[in-house]
Amino acid sequence: MPVESWRHRTVESNGIRLHLVEEGDGFPVVFCHGFPELWYSWRHQIPALAAAGLRPIALDLRGYGETDKPEALQEYDIQHLVGDLIGVLDALKLDKAVLVGHDWGSIVVWSAAVMHPERVERVVSLNVPYRGRSVAFPPTQVLKQMGNRFAYVLFFQEPGRAEARFSSDLTAALHRFYDGGAADPAFLSQEEFQVYLEAFRKGGMSGPLNFYRNIDRNWETTSNLADRVVECPCLVVLADKDPVLRPEFAEGMERWLPRLRKEIVSDCGHWTQQEKPEEVNRLLLDFLSDLAG
Repeated sequence: MPVESWRHRTVESNGIRLHLVEEGDGFPVVFCHGFPELWYSWRHQIPALAAAGLRPIALDLRGYGETDKPEALQEYDIQHLVGDLIGVLDALKLDKAVLVGHDWGSIVVWSAAVMHPERVERVVSLNVPYRGRSVAFPPTQVLKQMGNRFAYVLFFQEPGRAEARFSSDLTAALHRFYDGGAADPAFLSQEEFQVYLEAFRKGGMSGPLNFYRNIDRNWETTSNLADRVVECPCLVVLADKDPVLRPEFAEGMERWLPRLRKEIVSDCGHWTQQEKPEEVNRLLLDFLSDLAG
């Protein structure tokens, strides 16, 4: 995998310097990673899409990797995250792009699709369904009623507490996330794990954790998006062994996604594009075949 040859760039976007990695020269496909990940989460997809004549562009989201890490908690709300993504399109002079997200990256691309539909050609979401703004109460209140499955989200809410847990033994903390979410923890080699470990040692966890600390704020500020339909073609890829985002959570999405294609990857946990890269690449290339060069 020729990671060394891929183009690394830093662009000015929405008031920050944002790092991205790209390859190819075809139709742009912008990848947004989840927690706790990096642009590197898409290392298996970049060469496959570039070889097919597309232009994969993988971002380090705000607070991650080589991208700037603002200190203010409110600078990690959904308006800022979507603003960063649209700012990347502007910086690269792209009128439209396919948006691909996983985990938190999916929340960003779904939000971009309803806030800026004119900039979005298609949406691909791994593991995270779209259900509009469907909860009637702030998300933290809803999560308190859902048992231990989302307890980590509530634990992350208090600034400083989760940072202390991660910093006390970052290696063990990251392994708990990666291994605990996977169908087979061997999906990450030791060398690949080190890429994540070194990035979070250098950049810390406050920025990534601040995504979670804005979930109630995001709910409060997006009432105008209630029940907004995503009109563009959408592909949702679910994993049958994701311990948190179960495939059944995606039932009924057609109400908000009239041009939906839904797929389920077998024997796969939460880290779908890393656990089952060949299957994910096949689904992506099939969905985007008419845009490929």
